[in-house]
Amino acid sequence: MKKLFLSAIISLMTISAFAQSSFDVPIQNISADSNIVYRLFSTKNMYTFIKLNTKNGQMWQVHWDTKGNQITTPISLSSRVTNEQEIIGRFFLYPTTNIYNFLLLDQIDGRVWQVQWSTEPEERIVVPIY
Repeated sequence: MKKLFLSAIISLMTISAFAQSSFDVPIQNISADSNIVYRLFSTKNMYTFIKLNTKNGQMWQVHWDTKGNQITTPISLSSRVTNEQEIIGRFFLYPTTNIYNFLLLDQIDGRVWQVQWSTEPEERIVVPIY
């Protein structure tokens, strides 16, 4: 009986450990300097970053390949604020557990957008979250 109980506890602990490690928490590597206009945000794709204009929320996808080709394509060139409202550091990207999605936050008024990057231009989107 003691062996059965001990085996059950070890089995449950092993299952619990695997269940916790299967959920990837998004990781951000961010410069500590808050007075910069452009930031690069890493994605879970080793060849893709998102470049963000922190003043107005414009974004580009920066991608390179093993052959040395580099491509910078727009995700959204729409400014989220007027020229008078632009402030360095106003916008920030937060990763999600989905490899292709980030949340864009206006840190002044609290508005949020879902940002989806993709290698396919028609799959790149920026959608406001109400």
